[in-house]
Amino acid sequence: MSGMFITFEGIDGCGKSTQCELLKKHLEDNGKDFIFVREPGGTVIGERIREILLDKKNTQMTPRTELLLFEAARAQITDEVIKPAIEAGKIVICDRFFDSSSAYQGMARGMGMGFVANLNMAATGGLKPDITFFFDLTAEEALARRGKRGEASDRIELAGLKFQEDVRSGYLELAKNSEGRIITIDAMQSPEEIFEQIKKTLEGRI
Repeated sequence: MSGMFITFEGIDGCGKSTQCELLKKHLEDNGKDFIFVREPGGTVIGERIREILLDKKNTQMTPRTELLLFEAARAQITDEVIKPAIEAGKIVICDRFFDSSSAYQGMARGMGMGFVANLNMAATGGLKPDITFFFDLTAEEALARRGKRGEASDRIELAGLKFQEDVRSGYLELAKNSEGRIITIDAMQSPEEIFEQIKKTLEGRI
C-alpha cells in the first residue's frame, strides 16, 4: 500500500499555514491516516538547521551556504520521516518542500533553477510530491498580512519586497512547467473558498 505526498507552497504570508490546519482537521474528521511536517525542520537535526537558517544574526550567510543547509535538512526529513510514512500508506502533508528552494534560492537568490533542481533530486533521492498547492499572492499583500498579525520577521523575510516578488516569479515559472503537479490558487480569496478548491482537487484521491 502506498501513501500520498501533498505539499503547500507560497511566499511568506500567503496563508498556506492556515490551509495546512484546515486540511489536517478535514483528514482527522474523515479518519484518514496522515502526518504533518514542515520544512526546514521536522527532525532533531532539521530543527537545529532551521534555527541557523532563520536567525537574523547570521547576516554573513552566503546564498550557496543557505541552499546547502536547506538541502541538508531536506535530506534528513525525507529519509527519516517522509519516505517511511509514504511506504506505510500514510498521507504526508508538508508545509514547504523542494519547490521552495527552487523559488527562493534558485530564482530570488540567483543560484539558477536548473542547478537547484539537481540538488533537490539529490537531497530527496528523486522523491517528488504527488500534488503541490501554490498559494499565489503579491509581495505587497503578503507583507501587509504579516504586519497585521504582528509577526516578527526572520532572516529570509527581512530580504525585502523585491526579493519576495522574485520568489513569486519563481513559483509561477515552476507552476507553468510542472505538468499539472502544482495547482495555483488565488490567495486573495477567503480561507473557506481556498479550502473548497483544495478539497475539490483532492476528491477521489485521498
